[in-house]
This record gives sequence, structure tokens and C-alpha cells, in this order.
Amino acid sequence: MAEAEERKNGELHQQDTEWHVLEPVAVREQLWAEGPLPTEEAQNRLTQYGPNALPEARTKGAWTRLGRQLRNFLIYVLATAAVITASLGHWVDAGVIMAVVVIQTLVGFIQEGKAEQALSAIRHMLAPKARVVRSDGQHQIDASGLVPGDTVLLEPGDRVPADLRLEKSHNLKIDEAILTGESEAVDKSTGAVASEAALGDQTGMAFSGTMVATGAGRGIVVRTGANTEIGRISGLLAQTTTLKTPLLEQMDKFARILSIIVIVAGIAIFFGGLWFSGLPFRELFMAVVGLTVAAIPEGLPAILTITLAIGVRQMARRKAVVRRMPVIETLGAVSVICSDKTGTLTRNEMMVTRAVLSGARLEVTGEGYDFDGAVNGESGQLAESPLLGELARASALCNDAHVHHDSGQVHINGDPMEAALSVFARKAGFDVESGAIDWPRKDEIPFDTQNRFMATLNHDHHGHSVIYLKGAPERILDMCASEVAESGETMALSRAFWDQVITEMASEGLRVLALARKPAERGFTELAIEDLEEGAELLGLVGLLDPPRHEAIRAIADCHDAGIRVKMITGDHGVTAGAIARKLGLKNTGRVLTGKELDHLDDDQLRDLVGEVDVFARTSPEHKLRLVKALQALHGVVAMTGDGVNDAPALKRADVGIAMGVKGSEAAREASSVVLLDDNFASIAAAVREGRTVYANLKKGIAFMLPINGGESISLITALLLGLTLPISALQILWVNMVSSVVLAMTLAFEPAEPDVMKHPPRPRDESLLRGFVVWRVAFVSLLFLVGIFAAWYWAMHHYGSETTARTLAVNTLVAMEMFYLFAVRYLDSASITLRGVLGTPIVLAAVAVVIALQLLFTYLPWFNRTFGSEGLSLEMLGFAAGSGVALLVVLELETAIRKRLLRAGPG
Repeated sequence: MAEAEERKNGELHQQDTEWHVLEPVAVREQLWAEGPLPTEEAQNRLTQYGPNALPEARTKGAWTRLGRQLRNFLIYVLATAAVITASLGHWVDAGVIMAVVVIQTLVGFIQEGKAEQALSAIRHMLAPKARVVRSDGQHQIDASGLVPGDTVLLEPGDRVPADLRLEKSHNLKIDEAILTGESEAVDKSTGAVASEAALGDQTGMAFSGTMVATGAGRGIVVRTGANTEIGRISGLLAQTTTLKTPLLEQMDKFARILSIIVIVAGIAIFFGGLWFSGLPFRELFMAVVGLTVAAIPEGLPAILTITLAIGVRQMARRKAVVRRMPVIETLGAVSVICSDKTGTLTRNEMMVTRAVLSGARLEVTGEGYDFDGAVNGESGQLAESPLLGELARASALCNDAHVHHDSGQVHINGDPMEAALSVFARKAGFDVESGAIDWPRKDEIPFDTQNRFMATLNHDHHGHSVIYLKGAPERILDMCASEVAESGETMALSRAFWDQVITEMASEGLRVLALARKPAERGFTELAIEDLEEGAELLGLVGLLDPPRHEAIRAIADCHDAGIRVKMITGDHGVTAGAIARKLGLKNTGRVLTGKELDHLDDDQLRDLVGEVDVFARTSPEHKLRLVKALQALHGVVAMTGDGVNDAPALKRADVGIAMGVKGSEAAREASSVVLLDDNFASIAAAVREGRTVYANLKKGIAFMLPINGGESISLITALLLGLTLPISALQILWVNMVSSVVLAMTLAFEPAEPDVMKHPPRPRDESLLRGFVVWRVAFVSLLFLVGIFAAWYWAMHHYGSETTARTLAVNTLVAMEMFYLFAVRYLDSASITLRGVLGTPIVLAAVAVVIALQLLFTYLPWFNRTFGSEGLSLEMLGFAAGSGVALLVVLELETAIRKRLLRAGPG
């Protein structure tokens, strides 16, 4: 008990202390660790604080997950239908319905099991090994054995094993993209920063799970396990709930209402039938059971699953993996897309986009680290000059990065910004490989956060030497007395001009570097910082940016056309975020809201602002989560894209979480419902298009299925209340509902998108599948089916006097009307008697052929005759059935024409 209390106190101490505001000496005092810890002390602290690992999440058992799937109301409806069918003694049909129940349940069960792997993925972000200094020397230990107060060494390629307060830093740069979304590796130092500094500005800290890009460092462990930044996100993810998709909400609501109506109507008709029809009790009870079977659309869940599965398959062709099937339909209702910047809207590849020389401003084309591209003048022509050549040489030689292409993949070794400079040199026409041979390096001064520049001494094998410098523009300008003109000659430095250019480039979100040279005397072999403080010649400035993807710019324009707002939420700096947003064509880029400003807004104020601002910068995982919730509170259907661990909680909370599959973290992929295999924002616009198509096809499927059930139900109710013989038996109704209706309705899942599907605004989240015109069409066609069923029944009874023949004709007439109605329902708002409508798609014609074959078996095969109470029909009767179908199609064409004319005349 005392041990647990001690551990709890230790955790509180780790969480509450703002380590980034303390100097390293003060941190050691707080942690009672004046130097490397003795092994015995480290063991005691491990007992107190616990292992440096994230706690294992309580996994939901298989039975719990299965129980959740069975709480779906549609499953209740299907199970009820199966029980009723079994009570009729038709075990085969009951087995078919139960098979649908099992398939529906298993699909959800398997999908949900995969979705809960996000916490496990984050746990594996912790480094398995760490280099730690203890009082008896340096050791390599399991990262789980680290304790607060330990001294850890960092080298390039290391994954930081715990949250560290740095006490030594030599050219240390750490890639924190998984936590902050910032595209550049962050320069680290040992100085303290302000209390309110954002995570990305805490330069004296190294956070667990981030990667060391360059340099070396030493730090004191201040937070371990669940108390680290990555551990805090893990806890946030565990507390985040996944919302139910609009479709599942609607289907649950529809199933409840339908079930209540069926039960109430069944009871009312049972007692009404006793009073009016005079039928025997048992016969009346079985008739009401038949009515229940008729009213429940048993095939609807199957159509729902098939339509969604077709959408999932279509998305897979577009390089998008859908992990939760109902989400494909939710995409069609998306009204807001919140996108991370780095790696999603941009390539997460630094690139020189601009170069400024004395008297020339140049634009650099191309994408990321691809070598294709050029350096163009202001008029767009290819730029060539001795000065540009010298700037390219400086970019390539004062550089430690290597870029090479292999099988279409780009590989870089070294700092991303230096890699971008190497690519720029190639675009400017400099041969990087031969240049390194022709001008080998004799000496260098590595970049250091204190000096803020890098210098190399190169010679050309002919006794000529030159020093190239690269670094922060203000620092390099201080070292320069002159600048190089375009002709290659030198002239006095125009400091005011260059200061203005630096300000302009920085305001556009560019990372600015200056490059200079200093002639060296023959025989000069060693560099010293004091020798470089003056006398350098400025070559020019370069502006670097993680550029927008061209396809993302087009996709954002498509989203705007479709009435979808696109918002950028990033951990990067506000100026950079605003500049990228303008290049992408986002709306409302005049104001950028930062994480610090978000902290001062309550939920109501945030709701008011979130609709007006489209760019959010310096955001933490909590900020992203708050923004998603605020947008959902405005009744928006929110899609969130991201690739870092910091995006995982918001991805899980969003209606549609979309993760990047190539450069995204495993945690982001597991928290999402859709994974883009090509990391392409343009795939999201395609996914929305597919989602809208799926929804339209579901609506067509419902408009097709429900009138069949409606016609069957109304015909049975009419027969019961009027004391007439039932025109179709309960088993025959099951045949129609589970066989012909499902086969025909399945074809609607393959219907292509309407041409204007991306030209109208997204539907409201709470819009019902059954509304307006669909309700009218369901009611109207139900009455037409009723007329057709009774017309067939009475015509057969009048001419042949056999109930079996009359029922067989009624079933065939109903199925024939279904087939012709299928052609009408494919074009709900336009004429269907056209060449395109009559020919249909190959799958429609195939389904019609299959249903005709099944009806011939139903009508003429002895086994079917015995099972379903059917018998063979004459050609005259089959002609009656086909004629009924044609009549239904003609009536619906007239109804469409009249309705469109009334709509046009209405406003006038």
C-alpha cells in the first residue's frame, strides 16, 4: 500500500513540474540527482515510479464485442423474422434469415476488433533501448528501466526513450513531427523557456518517441511512462469516444419505428379481424404472422451490407482502405474536412522555392526532393548567370546531406534542409557528385545553435581555395562586407535591401538561409571562427518551404464546389501555416488562430469562432480534439486527416478519421476509420464522391424494397379486414422478400455516380433516408403493387377458380412489377424510358435474367410447387404478369412528368 502511495506521489511530481522553465542545474536539484545515479538508487526509483512503459489498455473481450454487435436493432428485427418463420415450420427460410444475422454480426465484430489497436501502436513508439550513464559508467539498457533523474545520451538515429531536460546539446536537431506536426527538425539547446511556451517551442526538452536527426546531446530524464507527452496522448486516446455514423443512427431509428408500427398494427388487425372477418382464431393468428413477415424488409440489411461493401471495394481501387464499413456512407455527408498540414496537404519534404540574388529574384519549380524542376527568372525564363552557378556550388559543397533515387523512391541521409539545398543545386545546373570531387573539403565548422552558421573550406586541386558559409541570414550578413553581383564582380553590401527581403520572405512562411563565400589564401588549411567574423561576400538568399501538393490544391477546389469547408490544423508556426493555406486556396486565411489563443476560449466562444477561422496553428492533441468537438456541436459531419501520434485522439473522435498510410504513424492508422495508401489529399475528395454515390444508391435500394413490403402488407391487411382469402401466403412473401427482391436490389449497389454528385452541398447529418419524395414514391408504388396483386388474384379466380393458381399468378405479377420498377428507381428524378434506362447496365440485365430463371423454378418445378404452394401457369397468365409490370412503369413515367411540371409551375 505504501509503495502504491509513493508511486502515485512520484507521478504527480512528474506531471505537475514545468521542467522546460528550469535550468538543468535546478532540474537535478529537484530530482535529487546531482550526477549520474548509482544502480541501487535507480532500482529504488524504478520501484517508486514504475517502469518507463505505457500501461496496458484493458482489452475488450470477444464476448463484450459480440454483445455490442447484437445490440443493433436491425439484428433484433431479423432475429424476430427468423423466429416467426421457424414457428411456421419452415426451417430452411429461418436458416437463411439467421445466416444474414450471423454475417452482419461477424462483419461488425471483426472490424471493431481491429479498431482497438491504437493504444498498442502508441505503446510501441517507446524506444526499446537507451544509452544511460550511471555512477559506474555508461550502459545500454531497456528503455523501460529508465527512471527520473537518469542521465541519457542521444545520437543521430536514436528514438528519444523518455521525456528529457537537455543539459548538453551539440548541433542537436530532433524531428518532433509525430507530436507537433512541424515539418522541420527542431534545433535544440539547453536554455530555459517561458512557462507558456508551446510544445514545439520547448527547445530545452527532448520528448519520448521523437527521432534525433543530427548532432548529439545529453539529458536528464524528467518524465517516464504514462507521464510523458506521448503517454498523455495515449490517455487522451483512451478517453475519446467514437461516434456512431449517421447511417447506423438512421437505420436503428428506422428499425425501431417500423418494429413498433408492425407490432401495434398486428395486434390491432388481429382483434379487428376477429370482429370483422369471422376467420377462425388459429387461421387469423397465422395470417397476422404472415403480415409481420410481409412488413419486415428482411433483405434490407443484406442490401445495406452489400452496398457498403461495394463502396469499400471502389475505395480500395482509389488507394484508400476503409476499416469500418458504415464510414464509407458517412463520407458522403461530410461538411467539414480538418486536415493536418505536414505530409497531408504538403509533401513533408523541404524544398527551395525561391532564391534572391543581387538584382534578381528567382522562382524554383518542381516538387519536394524530385530532381525535376528549374530555376526561373521573374519573366518565367530559365535563369543562368555566374552568380547563380556560384550560389548552387555553395549550396552543394557547404552541405552534409546526400540525396539519391532508388526504384522511384527518394532516400535522404542528413538534414532535410540540406537535402533541399542539394536538390536546388542540381536544378540550377550544378553537378553535385563531380563538384564534390573537383572541389573536395579540407576543413569545416559544423553548424551550431550558438554560432548559427556552417562553414567549409574547399580547394580545386590547382591551389585555389574558397570558404563557403551557410546559416541564419542575420548572422551571415554580419560577417559580410560586400555582395556578389550577377556578373560575378563584388560590390558594397546593401544591408537595408537584404533586411527588407528577409522580412518579406519570412512573412510568406519561408525558412530563409543566407549563403556567402570568402576567398582563402593559397596553403590555407584550417578554419577558425574568429577568422570568419568579417570579410565574407554575400552570394544570396534562399527560401525553403514544405510545399503544398499540387493535387491537394485541386482537391480543395473540388471540396469547395461540393459545399465542404476545408480547415487546416497544424502544430507548425502561424506564419508558415497562413502562407501554406493561401497557396492551397483555403478560405478565411486572413486570421490564424494559435493554440495559445485557443486556451483562452471557452467551449461556447470556440463554437462561435470555429466556423469563421480556417487555419489553426501551434495546436496540441487537446486543441485538435476540442476543434473537432466544436465543429460537431455545430451539427457538422467532420472528417479529420492526420499522420502523427498527436492526431490520433482527434482521428478517433471525428465522424471520419483519415490517416496517411505511407508516412503516417501506426498510432494514427489504427485510430482512423480510413487509411490513404498514397498519402494523397486528393483521395479524400474521391472518397467523398464515393460516399455520396453509396448514399444515393442506398436511397434507391430503400425506395425499391419498401414498396414491395408495403404492397404485400396492405394487400394482407385489406384481405384480413374484409374477410377475404389471403392473395399471397407468408412463405411466398418470404420467397419474394429474400430472393427476387434482394437479387434485384443488389444491382443498385453498382449504380455509377450521378454527373452532378459533387456540385451540391452536403446533406444535413440528421437528414432521414425516408423524406419528401422518397416517402411519396414508397406510398404511391405500394398502392400500385396492391392493385397489381389483387388484380392478378381476382383475374385468376374469375378465369380458373383455383386459389393455388391465383396465388402463383399474384406472386409472379408482384415479381414482374418489381423488375420493371427496378428500371424506374434507377432514375428517381428523371425519365427511365430512354435507351440508356431500358438497356440498363450489364449487372441489371443479368439480375433480371436470374430472377426470371428463379421464378420459372418457383412456378414449374415440382419441389418448389410442394414447398411454396405454387403451380404452373399458362402463357396467357405470364402475359398478364408482364403486362402489369409494363403498366406500372408507364404510370410511374406519367407521375414523374406531372410532378416535374408541377414543380416548375409551383413558384410562378
